[in-house]
Amino acid sequence: MTALTNQELHYLAMNMVGKDLEKRGFEFIAIESKLGKQPQFVCIDKKNQRFFVIVKAIILPKDPEKYDVIWMETFKKHAREHEAKVLFAGVGIGNSEDPSLPIYKNEEYLLDYRGIQFLDVSLN
Repeated sequence: MTALTNQELHYLAMNMVGKDLEKRGFEFIAIESKLGKQPQFVCIDKKNQRFFVIVKAIILPKDPEKYDVIWMETFKKHAREHEAKVLFAGVGIGNSEDPSLPIYKNEEYLLDYRGIQFLDVSLN
């Protein structure tokens, strides 16, 4: 059995979020699939509003909706400079048999995806 790499887990999360964005009517301007590069998606909505979408694959049982608040404030500043809004999508992935084991290729896995979070980029 071969465990999925961090990059493969990231692709899995991006695929799920990309389908969700499409379903919501977003149009993709740019896609960045390399691990550690932000944002993963640059999209526009029907009103031509730009969105930066951050996708994070999280190993369960960690909470997929939690993110580094301090880092995110820096990213929100970047979004404001580009007149973009920020969306965050955490995707929890885990081994369905034993949470202490890695996620293996071609095996079932647990999934915790609660949708896309809108993060306010306005200054407090």
